[in-house]
Amino acid sequence: MSSTGELRHTALDALHRSLGATMTDFAGWDMPLRYGSERDEHIAVRTKAGLFDLSHMGEITVTGPQASALLDFALVGNIGGVKPGRARYTMICRADGGILDDLIVYRLGETEYMVVANASNAQVVLDALTERAAGFDAEVRDDRDAYALIAVQGPESSGILASLTDADLDGLKYYAGLPGTVAGVPALIARTGYTGEDGFELFVKPEHAVELWQALTKAGEGVGLVPCGLSCRDTLRLEAGMPLYGHELSTSLTPFDAGLGRVVKFEKEGDFVGRAALREAAENANHEPPRVLVGLIAEGRRVPRAGYAVVAEGKVIGEVTSGAPSPTLGKPIAMAYVDAVYSTPGTAGVGVDIRGSHEPYEVVALPFYQRQK
Repeated sequence: MSSTGELRHTALDALHRSLGATMTDFAGWDMPLRYGSERDEHIAVRTKAGLFDLSHMGEITVTGPQASALLDFALVGNIGGVKPGRARYTMICRADGGILDDLIVYRLGETEYMVVANASNAQVVLDALTERAAGFDAEVRDDRDAYALIAVQGPESSGILASLTDADLDGLKYYAGLPGTVAGVPALIARTGYTGEDGFELFVKPEHAVELWQALTKAGEGVGLVPCGLSCRDTLRLEAGMPLYGHELSTSLTPFDAGLGRVVKFEKEGDFVGRAALREAAENANHEPPRVLVGLIAEGRRVPRAGYAVVAEGKVIGEVTSGAPSPTLGKPIAMAYVDAVYSTPGTAGVGVDIRGSHEPYEVVALPFYQRQK
């Protein structure tokens, strides 16, 4: 939200409206929810390709001789160990171990990094990094207005992008980024994603966003590329078992509570914010895990929503964090935190309380969907 309380608009705002997008307020940004059928958009990403505007994400640049040291202190991951041109999924935590946000950090050069935060937490992350930079020879810069971010996701994405760039896409590994030119536009080409499919994110100057979107649209015409909104992005990430901040992640949970303790690197040198609390959380998780994040697949047709109680043997055993109809499975699905004793796939007698009715659900391991590589 801008200081005047008005919604922020991406560089592609007019284009979205010209395409008939249904717009929605997302973390203070006016973003496309869907262009037509969210189910059709979802299936296009799974089978062909989808084009997303992700310009609401928060880019923060960290530079200077001690940029690595600052990020190793401020975040839970081993950021100094990331090679230039590679990226890492990590988290920023409070001193008590609670998750402030999950992040992707790109190492652009020896002393330059780009931290990409969720739109809803971008200011929180910026403030925390700025505060934690005290005493380090490093600069933290708010670059949210310096970038537009366009993603092309799906099995056809590589071919579409290859027709517009001479960058070495075949050599670009998952969780890596390289500078290149796409349709004549300078871009940082990254291969990450939030859909469970192969795909690319293109960081460009806002003034180049419309030109790039149109070039990608034209290049994808023959292979079924469609514009996609936030609604199908949510069902895609849910099928892929990927967490969403505010649902599966929050300040009341540590990475170990969320089943993502692997991102915490105790072996790195020096202290980092939350180390002591996270060490304790790791030990507790080893002895007696708290609630465990699981997948639930409906036996009926009723859709579970965040906040609904998970029940078994007449008592509440957990809570749904995300739920939606799954276009790929053809059934409603959910992620939920449940008591560890009920977390084994196939556990009988588990249901979700949907408006007073206990609907039967199957407990499954995450993710619900994994692409064939």
